[in-house]
Amino acid sequence: MTLTRDVPLEPAHSALLFIDVQNFSAEREGAEFKDLSPDVMEEKYGWYFEQLNGRVIPNMQTIQKATRAAGVEVMYTTIESLTLDGRDRSLDYKITGFNVPKGSWDGKVIDRIAPQGDEIVLPKSSSSVFVSTHIDYILRNLGVRQLVIAGLITDQCVESAIRDACDLGYLVTQVTDACLTYSQARHDNSLNAIKGYCRQITSAELVAELEAQT
Repeated sequence: MTLTRDVPLEPAHSALLFIDVQNFSAEREGAEFKDLSPDVMEEKYGWYFEQLNGRVIPNMQTIQKATRAAGVEVMYTTIESLTLDGRDRSLDYKITGFNVPKGSWDGKVIDRIAPQGDEIVLPKSSSSVFVSTHIDYILRNLGVRQLVIAGLITDQCVESAIRDACDLGYLVTQVTDACLTYSQARHDNSLNAIKGYCRQITSAELVAELEAQT
């Protein structure tokens, strides 16, 4: 038998995981950008929000709809401390200055891909969801063997999730046009660096794959 990452999804054993698509980092009013002047905001993040709102979030909505229809588990992780003052967050987040207080608006998944019903949302306080949550335990209880990953930021928390999921034995699919970072160069570099760990497909290819099975 030839081992390969290029395996179509089995919906009953698959999950879609959105990484950090939350008010903190995906809305202009989010706390990550609260101290920036309008000029600095546009200079540093104008391209990011143009791509996010015009292309990436619509792609996220597309794959969310398709995976729900196919019976794929849809899950979310957000940066959010377990405490109000963030004393539980990682040293890296403390150094960076990230604190999304427990229960805050910043810690919520954005309305445009809001969870439905009992879809699982896991707050995390480190870059990798596999380090600061019990997602591996949950995925195994759900019978998930194939993990589809989309979200923010491509070369940070998305990469961390892909590497850790791969090392823990999951077959990982990255939806390349449903991820984003702060420049095209950074996004492209990340996709090239991580491709050895996962299957990379577009949102249209994922939808076509799921539709072909039904």
